Amino acid sequence: MAVPSARFASIDGGYIEMSDWAGQPVLVVNTASQCGFVDQYEGLQTLYDRYRAAGLVVLVVPSDDFNQELDSGAEVKEFCEMVFGLDMPMTDITSVKGRNAHPFYARVRDETGFVPRWNFNKVLVGADGRVIETWGARTPPLDPRVVQAIEQALTGS
Repeated sequence: MAVPSARFASIDGGYIEMSDWAGQPVLVVNTASQCGFVDQYEGLQTLYDRYRAAGLVVLVVPSDDFNQELDSGAEVKEFCEMVFGLDMPMTDITSVKGRNAHPFYARVRDETGFVPRWNFNKVLVGADGRVIETWGARTPPLDPRVVQAIEQALTGS
């Protein structure tokens, strides 16, 4: 079963509708600005730069579920832009686990059993809306397994 289209509050105000990316693969990553894995932002931006013209979307989902995020979306946005030069779509601070998990993450959990156990967990959703693969925080964005899965999702093979 496919993960349903999800609506996230945008860090820029308004909403991000995953349905706007129907037919495109989306890498959804829960993040935190004060996490030891924060340098993964560089790899995420590299993936986005490398594959966005081919259709990849990288959706950054700041979360304070592990008590490592800044106090407000505005602070997160400023940090990410100033320190890492991020220009990927980004949600406002969002819960990714437990009973307050965003519906996207609740559905991923229900469909696949995957629950983020830390920051910088990755969920690759295919063009058909199905979860292709998930990776934990220790798997960097440019890991060959991640890159291969993205390339396959982009080519449909």
